[in-house]
Amino acid sequence: MDKHQNFSIIGPGVMGEAHISTLLLHQVIESGKILAAGPRQDRLDELANRYQIKTTLNNAEAVKEADVVILCVKPQKLPKVFEDLQDQLPHNALVISIIAGATINSLIAGLKHSFVVRAMPNTPAQIGEGMTVWTQSQQTSEVQHELAEKILCALGNAIFVEDEGYIDMATAVSGTGPAYVFLFLESMIDAGVHLGLPRRIAEEMVVETIRGSIDFYSQNKSHPARLRNQVTSPGGTSATALYYLEKLGFRTAISRAIWAAYTRSQELGKGQMYQDPEKI
Repeated sequence: MDKHQNFSIIGPGVMGEAHISTLLLHQVIESGKILAAGPRQDRLDELANRYQIKTTLNNAEAVKEADVVILCVKPQKLPKVFEDLQDQLPHNALVISIIAGATINSLIAGLKHSFVVRAMPNTPAQIGEGMTVWTQSQQTSEVQHELAEKILCALGNAIFVEDEGYIDMATAVSGTGPAYVFLFLESMIDAGVHLGLPRRIAEEMVVETIRGSIDFYSQNKSHPARLRNQVTSPGGTSATALYYLEKLGFRTAISRAIWAAYTRSQELGKGQMYQDPEKI
């Protein structure tokens, strides 16, 4: 990969910054070759001072000489981006979109550009520990595929899929996944505080328990059900706790939440407004 290629980040929010920081950390590109575009001058100034990158308020100007354009805007902002970037992209530029619900076909039609990658990272990408699932348009070349892979791997782990349908599924499982984990984390900490533990102690206990459990699973490679059974003695505390989780529909609630997120991702791709999950 040529470190002298020009990168444009459209949408300098949390995930836009994650791309900037990880690309620089892994020395994928030089800071002077990154140009971020957004509507707020104060945010652009913040990023320019932090990473020594170039910035502009004009999306069209940002992509004029771009070899890679990374779209990091909210789905609701995509029509404006289409309006700004139509017929403005260099012919061979690679476009990488992390916009939830935005399909390959909609991106090609909206941008009038064929070399498109659709990716779904998650928030741990901010520290290079993300999970990204991605696919690409048929027109994307092998060289562009390798370039996209290097860019997305800077965020953490990356899985390429041929079937674009997997992207909406990934949005619901890994893309939204950190929110489920944080809610579970918060719930366990609050329960510990309710029992009478000081919050700082409850936080450390819960965080290290979750971290250790994941590390143990990763090294053990056994099915989660087998590992759960190993710590569930007949008539013991784990058995009692798990009984109540199952009785209250814990497993079903998680499955239903993921299905709702999957459905919502598909709705976003069709430009639909919010729909009550209870009516899905």
